[in-house]
Amino acid sequence: MNEVLVAAVIFYAIFQVLKNFTDFLLKRMIIKKGHIDSAGILEQKVSSVSSENQEANKYPSLKWGLVAFFGGLGFIFIDQLGPGSSDMGTYENFMDRSMLPFGIELVSISLGFIIYFLIVNFSKKK
Repeated sequence: MNEVLVAAVIFYAIFQVLKNFTDFLLKRMIIKKGHIDSAGILEQKVSSVSSENQEANKYPSLKWGLVAFFGGLGFIFIDQLGPGSSDMGTYENFMDRSMLPFGIELVSISLGFIIYFLIVNFSKKK
């Protein structure tokens, strides 16, 4: 299992490096040929990135506060599940044989991001 994960991460990293490099070469070639205006590389990138970043970073403290809060709730839930369950055995066995704690933590962090997303979208509509 770990070998597959390592291979996937390495493949993804190589893919991203190659993609960024080829995009750079393509943009450089378009600029050298003088087709900046017809391609719209610079204008489109600057305007879309700046407006998206302003909207997305409207509440950065709220976002990371919610993620930390729900991450903490996930850890509390994991702690409450572990040692008190009679059918799970010891806490060490529970942590060793199950991916449940990781799933609980990821779901709780994701819930924090989803709540942040909903807050930002509802505040944008008003």
